[in-house]
Amino acid sequence: MSQKDYHQTIANPAVQDALSVSINQLVDICHGVAKQSGWWAPKGEAKKALELLNDDSLTIPQEVRDVLLQVATKPRNAGEAICLMHSELSEAMEAARKNLNDDHLPNRKGVEVELADAVVRIFDYAGGMGLDLGGALVEKLHYNTQRKDHKLEERDKDNGKAF
Repeated sequence: MSQKDYHQTIANPAVQDALSVSINQLVDICHGVAKQSGWWAPKGEAKKALELLNDDSLTIPQEVRDVLLQVATKPRNAGEAICLMHSELSEAMEAARKNLNDDHLPNRKGVEVELADAVVRIFDYAGGMGLDLGGALVEKLHYNTQRKDHKLEERDKDNGKAF
């Protein structure tokens, strides 16, 4: 397809809906796999708080129960999750730089496996945080087709975006 065809394609509401639904299904799958694998399970203090809350032999005052519940349901650390996303991109860069195949999937280029890892982490995080990644992606793609600074003639100008 030519560039114009892609611009028309992403402007089509039916395509936008299909893309949004498909991306959000992948988000659900990636997050579901991570959650079932225990990556979203409470750890450390949160796990101890849950154990206390679930111990029927204890009489816990409501004020303490409220604090324990806050600790037990503390959301995943966003900064840590985002840093793990960009660590996958750094690994992809290194694999591309050295033209390496992946250690775990040796039939695949390391760059493609590390990019897949980054996508999985992004989709998992979006699912865990209840984000509409599909909708945001479709809107952003459509917006970018209309941006003046994304047009080739604008990028070719002095002080245009080089990359």
